[in-house]
Amino acid sequence: MTLDSLSPGPVDALLFDLGRVVLDIDFNRTVACWAAHAGCQPAEIVARFVRDEIYHLHETGKVEDAVYFESLRTSLGFGLSQAQLLEGWNAIFVGEMPDIAPLLKRAAKRMPLYAFSNTNRPHAEYFCKTYVDLLSHFREIFLSSTIGLRKPDAAAYDHVVKAIGVPAARIVFFDDLAANVEAARARGMAAVHVTSTDDVVKALAALGI
Repeated sequence: MTLDSLSPGPVDALLFDLGRVVLDIDFNRTVACWAAHAGCQPAEIVARFVRDEIYHLHETGKVEDAVYFESLRTSLGFGLSQAQLLEGWNAIFVGEMPDIAPLLKRAAKRMPLYAFSNTNRPHAEYFCKTYVDLLSHFREIFLSSTIGLRKPDAAAYDHVVKAIGVPAARIVFFDDLAANVEAARARGMAAVHVTSTDDVVKALAALGI
């Protein structure tokens, strides 16, 4: 189901990705912070940072934070302290996506809202404290680092659908990555590819929310 085919009907829950759907993120902020601490050009950080196997293991809670950050320190090749790495790591968060807060507040009055994010423990600890009011609209937040599964793996969607407790076809999922949207549709959910908050506005309007 696409945005154009959404309509008021048998929808029991809304499921939101967090990054670039609810929370604005910018990896350039992370790069700039690390480069400032390392005394190098941001391009050097970009060239050395990779989302490798240990990155994904960290994101699914299978590698401890200290182990991942030591691997990161090695791959970056700069003698950054744990505190400096963590500062840059969490600098990725810009704030709330424009105009998303009132949309979530309104939608939460009509049906249960849930969130589903690929994220690691340090990021989760940071945004759960920093954006507590915004995230309070969600009945439950499913994190890859907690459930041990990540999008776009089919098992991750099946886990979340089972936990929500309604058929996949009665859930509308919002994500900024096309691969995650297509994977959700393959598991039976209606899914909306979010390129801006306006896509959320249009989807909620189509649903009569």
